[in-house]
This record gives sequence, C-alpha cells and structure tokens, in this order.
Amino acid sequence: MEDKIINQAKKGNQKAQRELYDRFGRRMYALCLRYVRIQEDAEEILSNGFVKAFDSLSSFENRESKSFESWLKRILVNECLMFLRKQNKAPMMIESDENIETTGETVIEKLSADELFTLILKLPEGYRTVFNLFEIEGYSHPEIADKLGISVGTSKSQLSKAKAAMKAIIIKNGWNHAS
Repeated sequence: MEDKIINQAKKGNQKAQRELYDRFGRRMYALCLRYVRIQEDAEEILSNGFVKAFDSLSSFENRESKSFESWLKRILVNECLMFLRKQNKAPMMIESDENIETTGETVIEKLSADELFTLILKLPEGYRTVFNLFEIEGYSHPEIADKLGISVGTSKSQLSKAKAAMKAIIIKNGWNHAS
C-alpha cells in the first residue's frame, strides 16, 4: 500500500504527497522539536524537509519496510542540523572534564517518552544535538563528528556531559527515577 502511494507521489500526485505528509508528519515534527525548541522553527524545518523529500522522491528506492520513513528521517535530521548551523546554535560546549560524572544508562532508561522529551529540551544546544544524534537517531560518534565538524572525542564528551546534565536535572526536579 505504501509503495503505491510513494509511486503516485513520485509522479507528482499531490493527494499521494498529502497522504505521506499525513502519515509521517507528526513523527517528523516531533523529531524536529527535539533539535529546536521553538515550534515555528520546527514547523519551518518540517515544511522544508518535506519539500526537499518530495523534490528528490524520484531517487528514493524502497528496499525494506520502514525504508521510506528512515529516508525521510535522514532528510529531516539534516534539515535540523542545517538550521542550527545557520542560526549558529549548535556550538559545542567546551569545558573542562573535571567534575563531570558519568551517568548510568538506567536513570535515563527509566523515563517515560514525555519525560525524556522534556529533559532533552532542557539541554544546551550542543549537548542536545549530540544526544539526539547518538541516542535517538543511532548515529555513531564518527558519523556525528563528520556531520557536526567536530572530533570524535568531542562527540563522546558532549554525550557524556549531556547525560550528566540530564541526571542533574532529574535529581534537581526530584523525579523518582534517579537511582
């Protein structure tokens, strides 16, 4: 069924394009909000991402289920990163490594999706960007380093510091998930 809609959308069928937007728009909007805090910015990125996706849909080949969603997700992540670069809002937080404790995965794993989303939005841009790319999108540190123009070590450091900052926020807010 999705293949049929995608093939119609490739031919410029606006009804099929609208159906793809309706099917994936909410998830992609949530993805955009994880990178940028302002709803209007997320809406703009979402719109630009879908335009870009529809413009390059002819190059898409469906090889597996979830393939279109993965392809679309990559486009939207790249749009988010380009937006942050243009806004100069993705600086890496450079600070000394002393007093940064590493966190156990268990603290973050115990959060609900809504709590995690709220927590991610409280992180500084650099921490949030690396956390999203690594933990949510599944990129490796070398891939993140390449996308952001940073070293692999900086990517790892940003992730560690993001987790430490998240743990501090959890403790500060008194959420019952902290171990």
